Amino acid sequence: MTEHVNTGFERGTDGPRVILAGVDGSESSLRAAAYAAGLARRQNALLALVYVQPVMPAGASLGAPVADTTGEIAEGLVAEIRDAAERLKGIYEVRWQFHTFRGDPYAGLVSAAEELTADAVVVGASEQAGHRIVGSVAVRLVKAGRWPVTVVP
Repeated sequence: MTEHVNTGFERGTDGPRVILAGVDGSESSLRAAAYAAGLARRQNALLALVYVQPVMPAGASLGAPVADTTGEIAEGLVAEIRDAAERLKGIYEVRWQFHTFRGDPYAGLVSAAEELTADAVVVGASEQAGHRIVGSVAVRLVKAGRWPVTVVP
């Protein structure tokens, strides 16, 4: 009789422990966060809300404090999420954290999902017309094939 010992980490086998939702302030990303919150509540999972701060190439932001602007967006998102969480306290109990990563949205979400050992990733559908041709962040995450990805319209 051979005993099989599974020493590898297999994500999502007993239900998700960490559900990552990418947020950027767009309507679709906020719907994605709400959907992910419902999943996290039902699965008793941690909801990791992730904002990826864009990194501007050197010289591209001359005269414009881009870092300050993206910092303000992150602070605004945190405030918005905190307000929503406070309103839902007692109705829905969801454990959540807010994280900020830097980079382009795809690379930032991949880094976040790896670092936070996410079991599932939830993102909003792209609202940019060019993404239908080039491929959205959501499509690239699906093609990466590392996590179950839910795209919320």
